[in-house]
Amino acid sequence: MSYPENMIESMKMVEKTRPIRAKEKFPLLSPDDKQNLLKSFHPDFREDTLRALKVGASKGSKVPHELANILESRSRLNPADVNLNAPDFEVDVLVIGGGGAGAASALMAHAEGASVIIATKLRMGDANTMMAQGGIQAATKENDSPLLHYLDILGGGGFQNKPDLVEVLVREAPLVMSWLENLGCMFDKNKEGTFATIHGGGTCRKRMHFARDYTGAEIMRTLRDEVINRGIKVIEFAPAIELLIDDEGQCAGAVLMNLERGTYQVVKAKTTILSTGGFGRLHIGGFPTSNHYGATADGLVMAYRVGAKLVFLEATQFHPTGAAYPEQIVGLLVTEKVRGVGAQLVNALGEQFIYPLETRDVVSSGIIRECYERNKGVTTPTGMKGVWLDSPLIDYIHGAGTVAKELPAMVRQYERYGIDIAKEPILIYPTLHYQNGGIEINPDCETDIPNLYASGEVSGGVHGRNRLMGNSLMDVLVFGKIAGLAAARKSKGIKIGSLNLKHLHLYGRELELAEVKTELISPLLLPDYTPDIRQGGGME
Repeated sequence: MSYPENMIESMKMVEKTRPIRAKEKFPLLSPDDKQNLLKSFHPDFREDTLRALKVGASKGSKVPHELANILESRSRLNPADVNLNAPDFEVDVLVIGGGGAGAASALMAHAEGASVIIATKLRMGDANTMMAQGGIQAATKENDSPLLHYLDILGGGGFQNKPDLVEVLVREAPLVMSWLENLGCMFDKNKEGTFATIHGGGTCRKRMHFARDYTGAEIMRTLRDEVINRGIKVIEFAPAIELLIDDEGQCAGAVLMNLERGTYQVVKAKTTILSTGGFGRLHIGGFPTSNHYGATADGLVMAYRVGAKLVFLEATQFHPTGAAYPEQIVGLLVTEKVRGVGAQLVNALGEQFIYPLETRDVVSSGIIRECYERNKGVTTPTGMKGVWLDSPLIDYIHGAGTVAKELPAMVRQYERYGIDIAKEPILIYPTLHYQNGGIEINPDCETDIPNLYASGEVSGGVHGRNRLMGNSLMDVLVFGKIAGLAAARKSKGIKIGSLNLKHLHLYGRELELAEVKTELISPLLLPDYTPDIRQGGGME
């Protein structure tokens, strides 16, 4: 597959301006200009994207319509269909989710001597962790410190982050890097044997560690192997569909659904950890998404029904560089590392219009402005707009072969369609990438519900209104480990009473009193693309 004629003409402009742009440093925006750009073009600030919840512990809080719809819906479970008096499994710690956070939680809980079950919707490792490419942040260099990392996170999050969570993240990050190395995780190294690091958007130091551009896959490989080696029980293709509560109001496990047979399994647990990931497959604002197939906000739904509070869900992260062409991979992530090693963002005329390593929300807003207000985007045959990510500039600056060495996953992603990213730029547009908010937790990953913990993307607070690149992989590991350790220790003194699903009746009654009329059932479990295949949302 080659680029269409109109796109080739624009590519020639990109090539023509490349020698000039290679010598120039595009200026950073001032704080006021950043705020004006965000308020004018970021999807979070569109009046039509949010609405206030009518029921639940976070009643009155604004969340995206797509999320509100499934939070304010009916359960897919009929309590009469399960026998809570004869659980299929009894365990100290139930971990719901088989990604990086779930694996880290299970490993720590197991090491603490607890019996552990991982229940996962798809296969172990089918998660956004596996798909993360660009890197993981930790202050491991002499010119860096957890304090500088802390300040970068606060700045990136609009100074609205929960400071106690940020403190935990940056303090534990260097220790997590050592832990991963000891487990056999293969990070890129310099000649002297120290970690290789690069800049990420919004960072004042080079603290982005990476394994080429397969970072998440390498971390998930390591964790998954360790889960298998330690003999931790994993139940695959068995998503949790409702949490269980006992007669003392404690979380007491969950009901799982076997996706192959449609049958239910009851897991009675002394402590439960939600590590179910985010909501990308809800396609907030009609945007395409980089998220894996199971990212349907199941953990948010289950936790909200039992009374857990949600925070920061009015802020959604759109990664600035999602694929806009070819159509087969629209929304698929083009890692920030491409910009980290030198690629610039340019419009149809070959003009650089924004500093490439501004924070993600700012870069996304700049791209949307370029395409829709300034009308300098490139239009694909299907009518989607985008701008160029000038990947050939990397080899132009650093020498031939740099793209192939640093970005092998990206090279393979595009060569399947006849595009050589070392010689041809990449057309991109923002893609729904990350759920900035989630279930409110404290530094021990505890929710408002006794014995219910949350870790990873399903939780909220550490990233504020906008997450910096590389902090998600560190988030799932730092708080995954903490949740597993805390849940295992708590389980030693827990007695679980009779199991019940009374909260479903109470939540249904609350919907009726609020006059919420809905035909939807949730958790969604898997997205349905039959009626409306999503392609290219935005400002149209």
